[in-house]
Amino acid sequence: MIADIRRDIAGLDAKEILAYLQQHHTAETIFSTSFGIEDQVLTHLLYEVQSQINMFTLDTGRLFPETYYVWNRTLETYGFPIRPYYPQTQEVEQMVALKGPSSFYESVENRKECCYIRKIEPLQRAIQGYKIWITGIRADQSANRHDMEQVEWDEANQMIKIHPLFHWTLEEVESFLKKNFVPYNPLHDKGFPSIGCQPCTRAVAPGQDFRAGRWWWEDQSKKECGLHATSK
Repeated sequence: MIADIRRDIAGLDAKEILAYLQQHHTAETIFSTSFGIEDQVLTHLLYEVQSQINMFTLDTGRLFPETYYVWNRTLETYGFPIRPYYPQTQEVEQMVALKGPSSFYESVENRKECCYIRKIEPLQRAIQGYKIWITGIRADQSANRHDMEQVEWDEANQMIKIHPLFHWTLEEVESFLKKNFVPYNPLHDKGFPSIGCQPCTRAVAPGQDFRAGRWWWEDQSKKECGLHATSK
């Protein structure tokens, strides 16, 4: 299946890729949005191709107020149902009871535990039963992501991942947003290129790495939560 998809979408632009998935793989495809600028571009393109592909988001319980703002604006603008997935209450309660609400600052292991409970486990529920996962990943977001491919096999989740904007630059994304009046998170205008949970995200200086503001207290090489581990 993955070989067929690679062949079929070779040379297609992002909108054409989404139209292809809508036409041939609607029921088995899902799109995840965190309401970042890349995901907002994809939401707009899915609207343009009259997509019926299911959409979801992960609400970790620690998001910025601005993220909820753009979530509402997205619903108002496009009318797509966006299903939220939340952490298991018992798991969060146990972690916080034993380690406190800010344990993720204390070690990489604690941070990965928090990411697993708040993001990875809900993700696994969200994608269950689907064969294709659309993401907003771009190659130049980080060194880890540069090693990915536009269409790849996700071994951990046993599904195909497709990144329609993989070859887009940041400038192309920002230009698309402005040209098409796409709602986006106002934090992007305040030095936040990558927006996750509020306690784990801060603004970056001009010229800093795209993900320098995520888990800034950790070594650069560890800055992935596990949602998008490099896979082939």
